[in-house]
Amino acid sequence: MTVSPALMKRIRQDVKSMQAYAIQDSAGMVKLDAMENPHRLPADLQKALGERLGALALNRYPGDRINTLRSRLADYAGMPQGYDIMLGNGSDELISLLALACDVPGASILAPLPGFVMYAMSAQLQGLAFHGVPLTADFELDEAAMLAAVTEHKPAIVYLAYPNNPTGNLWNAQAIENIVLAQGAQGGLVVMDEAYQPFASQTYMDHITRHSHVLLMRTLSKFGLAGVRLGYMIGPTALIAEIDKVRPPYNISVLNAECALFALEHTEVFAAQAQDLREQRERLLKALAALPGVRPFPSEANMILARVPDAAKAFDGLKAHRVLIKNVSKMHPLLNNCLRLTVGTAQENDQMLAALKESL
Repeated sequence: MTVSPALMKRIRQDVKSMQAYAIQDSAGMVKLDAMENPHRLPADLQKALGERLGALALNRYPGDRINTLRSRLADYAGMPQGYDIMLGNGSDELISLLALACDVPGASILAPLPGFVMYAMSAQLQGLAFHGVPLTADFELDEAAMLAAVTEHKPAIVYLAYPNNPTGNLWNAQAIENIVLAQGAQGGLVVMDEAYQPFASQTYMDHITRHSHVLLMRTLSKFGLAGVRLGYMIGPTALIAEIDKVRPPYNISVLNAECALFALEHTEVFAAQAQDLREQRERLLKALAALPGVRPFPSEANMILARVPDAAKAFDGLKAHRVLIKNVSKMHPLLNNCLRLTVGTAQENDQMLAALKESL
């Protein structure tokens, strides 16, 4: 059906010029493109969860069970006293709500690049300026450039992903601290995005009480519930209370909430899965480094960034072998000829390595 030009004029011009978030077709593929936990729940837990979800009152809006989830997540994360927790439909919604809440005249958002695309997209959709600061050639923070950008732009929000996506690394702790201090001195927020915390050796939660302008954001997607779409953000109670005012009512469904509560009752299962993925990550790093022309970069996430001689050729070759990964080589000049490989099961990793070896 043809849509009239007059109607299309009602759509913002900048939106029409954007590209929608692309999701690759993964049917029949070994899916190693989206940093998902490849392990499903054991059969007995799947059965128990199904029975529990089947008993929910789907005819009612979410009620106090959401507050139960907030409390359980706060305990699980080790939230300190004087802090509160806010839930989002994935971290993506929290990022969008932060842009909405901080949309004052002249506000902007700042983040290192390459980084998570939603930081820039949320700014654009809210009409805020976005300032990207390139990382160094080895994907470390360019501390001097970050500090200069904070001084020049005085951003409302600085995002620091810990570990970073798509590079997978943790940044220098002192550089982070200096950026946090500079952002606080000019009256802005810092959001530490710990989406990959289950696979990292460090967390900023150990330092969060030192700064009243720092928010810590996590998701259950990498924990093992990507299909549930549940993110959470922790910060000083007064600050969370203001941001929570722009949250849509009932943004977390009863199904999502109950799945998350069920998972928190079985954290040992997900902890074992995370341990397996950390071990597989180390095996993959060694195997990739042994391939001719391949340079894997250190990772503290459930993904590995690797530079290959020809990223397009390798991506197409892997896809021909029914292995789907992410070609990030066009995302930023620093990612030239880079592929992002999700850490899968032992069998999936073996398939990926064999296919990559043939595709180089």
